[in-house]
Amino acid sequence: MSPERRTRDEMSASEAAKYLNVKLPTLYAYVSRGLLRSLAPESGSRARRYLRSDVEGLRARQRGAAAARALAWGEPVLDSAITAMTPRGPAYRGRIALDLARQGVSFEAASELLWTGVLPAADLRWEVPRETPDFRAVARLLPKDASRTSAAIALVATAGVRDRHRYDKRLEAVLPRARRLARLLACSLALPTSATRAGEAWRERSIARAVLRACGVRQTPRAELAVDRWLLLCADHELNASTFAARVAASTDADLYAAALAGLAAFSGPLHGSASDRAEALVAEIPRPEDAERVVRERSRRGERTPGFGHAFYREHGDPRAVVLLEEAWEIAPRSREVKTVSAIIRAMELAQRPKPNVDIGIVALRAALGLPVGAASGVFAVGRSAGWSAHVLEQYATEQLLRPRARYMGAPPEDAAPLAGE
Repeated sequence: MSPERRTRDEMSASEAAKYLNVKLPTLYAYVSRGLLRSLAPESGSRARRYLRSDVEGLRARQRGAAAARALAWGEPVLDSAITAMTPRGPAYRGRIALDLARQGVSFEAASELLWTGVLPAADLRWEVPRETPDFRAVARLLPKDASRTSAAIALVATAGVRDRHRYDKRLEAVLPRARRLARLLACSLALPTSATRAGEAWRERSIARAVLRACGVRQTPRAELAVDRWLLLCADHELNASTFAARVAASTDADLYAAALAGLAAFSGPLHGSASDRAEALVAEIPRPEDAERVVRERSRRGERTPGFGHAFYREHGDPRAVVLLEEAWEIAPRSREVKTVSAIIRAMELAQRPKPNVDIGIVALRAALGLPVGAASGVFAVGRSAGWSAHVLEQYATEQLLRPRARYMGAPPEDAAPLAGE
């Protein structure tokens, strides 16, 4: 090999370290661990050199590993100006969601903030759309025991098919659909048991009142405020699974309804939106609040997670959203058996030094305090999260970027990977 070619194909230790963005001791550690080969020094030199192809291969592997870690609460994978994750919970366009909730900002106003970056009047309410969906037609498609998420999927899919202008991606065209989407999801809470109640919910002056009407409970100012806070705190949480699914769909230029359906599909899983159903089941299996400590202890002995507790982001101090939701529940219905049971579970978890409450147990407690039917917690969560889905869809449209990650193949080698003749 000529000296010129050898120089091109080889790198010094300092060049290799710079290329890998590491310090020299780390580079030498790579060699000792067998991750990188070093070449024997040339005659008259003590400096070892490195093949450029080896160094480039190591960096490619490192980037692949970093990408894999990023998919599981790792490093950020895309830029966004919507929600920042902070120890105090999500911040919508720079404003802490907890503060907005405690200041009485409506869900509608918070949604507009997420979509446009501008916070309107705190008590904003949207106009009721003139055209009412055919709730009876959708209800006939559903079995009587259909979940709230299934009802929501059916209703959104039907609405999308009937919207002849759904492919218009302009901001002024998408915003009315985003408002309509939240109202559709609120009304879906009444399906499949009562299409009539879904129609009544559609005409309510606020999304919070629509939720209460759809669930068949009394609409008091205190209940409306509590639901408003619930919806606001659930509106967005950065790139959670359902939001990322909606964003991937939007990156293909799919319309808002299609992106929302992708989000709902991911949301339906028991490790995401339906996690509240598992927390609800935990509360139901405890006959009396006094039994909570025993149940928690038995779960710990069996190595089982306690649903509604622990969060990958809020590991140290717990989920701040849960604090507000639990406060609401305790203030509204301190004598409720379910609310008392949730309180007892939290105390038992504290005594056992187990993870702190997360948003799922918070919304289960507030669902019980408001008298909403069992199973409604995840459905109300979806109503709130629709605001975040719409915000991320709008942002993704603006990037004009197709989200298409690569997979690191780990299977059997292909039989013949050689290109065909003439290719």
